[in-house]
Amino acid sequence: MKHVKIQEEKIPVIGFGTWSLRDRNCQESVRDALQLGYRHIDTAQIYGNEKEVGKAIKDSEVDREEVFLTTKIWKTNMRYEDALDSTEKSLKRLKVDYVDLLLIHWPVKGIPLKETLGAMDHLKSSDKAGLIGVSNFDADLLDKARRISNHQIFSDQVEYNPLHSQRKLVDYCSKNDILLTAYSPLAKGRVLGNSTLKEFGEKYDKTEAQVTLRWLIQQENVVAIPKASSENHRKENLDIFDFQLNPKEMEKISNIGG
Repeated sequence: MKHVKIQEEKIPVIGFGTWSLRDRNCQESVRDALQLGYRHIDTAQIYGNEKEVGKAIKDSEVDREEVFLTTKIWKTNMRYEDALDSTEKSLKRLKVDYVDLLLIHWPVKGIPLKETLGAMDHLKSSDKAGLIGVSNFDADLLDKARRISNHQIFSDQVEYNPLHSQRKLVDYCSKNDILLTAYSPLAKGRVLGNSTLKEFGEKYDKTEAQVTLRWLIQQENVVAIPKASSENHRKENLDIFDFQLNPKEMEKISNIGG
């Protein structure tokens, strides 16, 4: 698995997203992903699958220290004490002493960002969170979070794919050494059949999905966390390291979303 280096941390460029995976299916999917070579696993409090993700990691043959594990604080837990308490519960469900990355899942109006980030700063200082970050923040709100937090904001996790441009945020993250984690990197399957992606896929003997993931990870400071409910798709999403898009192809894909 290839990595990207951000703020002196090395992160696997392809992770395994678990949104909508539940119960035994989630546990088996994460276990299989780890067996295939995934070392970056993403979950969240609202997904309702932290217990299954934690069991899959614990029961796997992969050492905990080799897995980059992310979870996210949900909207209803943004008050200081709620953020602390809900994170402790997440750790218990995940059966771990810490998460590698703890994120604010969505910005919430009515609760000062300083309050939530204060709790996250405490969790980081207490070694409950190795790194802290945000999700679904635009560039302006990300900049505000960086100015408030006592610790570096490591990542912003947002929807990003060829059909959903994030040019301003990509540029901001690149300039400020922040990881942009792309969720829904395949636009929930809508990249399939796109003529540009299909053209490049035929050139490199890859699928539209593989071309999309390659486009994402070739960008500076960008990683992707596709969800794949089948073993074939999990394998396919990892098979993107034997080709490279040229600058013109990268630009053409970037222009799909306007």
